[in-house]
Amino acid sequence: MKAATALIHTGALNHNIDIIRAMAPNSRTWAAVKANGYGHGLVEVAKALSCQADGFGVARLEEAVRLRAGGVIKPIMLLEGFSSSAELPMLEAHNLQTAVHCTEQLEALEKANLEHPLHVWLKIDTGMHRLGVRPESVPEFIERLNACPNVAKPLHFISHFSCADEPEKPFTQQQIDVFKTLTNGQLGFKSLAASSGCLIWPESHFDYVRPGISLYGISPMSERCGVDFGLKPVMTMTSSLIAVRDHKKGEPVGYGARWFADRDTKIGVVAIGYGDGYPRVAPDGTPLLVNGRKVPLVGRVSMDMLTVDLGPDSTDRVGDEVVLWGGDLPVEEVARHIGTIGYELVTNLTSRVELVYT
Repeated sequence: MKAATALIHTGALNHNIDIIRAMAPNSRTWAAVKANGYGHGLVEVAKALSCQADGFGVARLEEAVRLRAGGVIKPIMLLEGFSSSAELPMLEAHNLQTAVHCTEQLEALEKANLEHPLHVWLKIDTGMHRLGVRPESVPEFIERLNACPNVAKPLHFISHFSCADEPEKPFTQQQIDVFKTLTNGQLGFKSLAASSGCLIWPESHFDYVRPGISLYGISPMSERCGVDFGLKPVMTMTSSLIAVRDHKKGEPVGYGARWFADRDTKIGVVAIGYGDGYPRVAPDGTPLLVNGRKVPLVGRVSMDMLTVDLGPDSTDRVGDEVVLWGGDLPVEEVARHIGTIGYELVTNLTSRVELVYT
């Protein structure tokens, strides 16, 4: 009998990147493996994709160093760039590429004493207004980066969508147009599309696409599931029943007595809780799978356990497997019940959860 276990299906991972590459046949692929491979295991995901991805995108230097220590030799890009000039020798030593999105990073590159130039991606703020160089400052940044001996030539260009998962909004096309205008005539590679762009904005594919959540079989669009795009879920989150209890009509269960039974029934206690990363805020009715059928969560999620209503005719037994999401229960469906997104569920898993690769 196992407690919280995430089964990671590497064949599904390989299938998904093939689907994405087929959607962007003229683009190379940066596979986003930040946040511990979106909860699926940083090094293990990168190794599984090593024959199909052209490179890997991470958020922080520590993630890149772990990939290199794990034997990953393909290009790695710091999507947020470096945080201080002290990190530049590490980028050089580990042959890392970096985004540059602000004046501080530009000045650090200009002042650095490096033996070898770094591959740099100028991050342009086309409308996200989070990171990036504003359009009016792009010409100056291009001029200074091209003049900097610490920058390998040609200079590359990157930006990020803000509303690409909402295709009814016109803002995405505006961002595409701004990116095209600002990079027109530039020799370097260009990259704009993350998962939403890969799946529904073909005009944004450019030289590189950067799939993230879609690699893991999860839709970036809250109202759709990965299977709608031909993707397969990579993670099956499982646990086990550690108790099956008779429960009387009118009795509550769990902290705060939030839920009361409206009939005599059987309650299943599942060995997973917010200490494993399952959201404490999950409401009554959030679905789980027990022996292939959907059952509702009832009562408040505890640190180590949660409870489900198995029904009065249940024949479920202690030790039976419970699926929290994956397979016939898409993580997107669970996320909608909880009021969040699939990204958060898979990346919030704690170190107590065992990752098993199949």
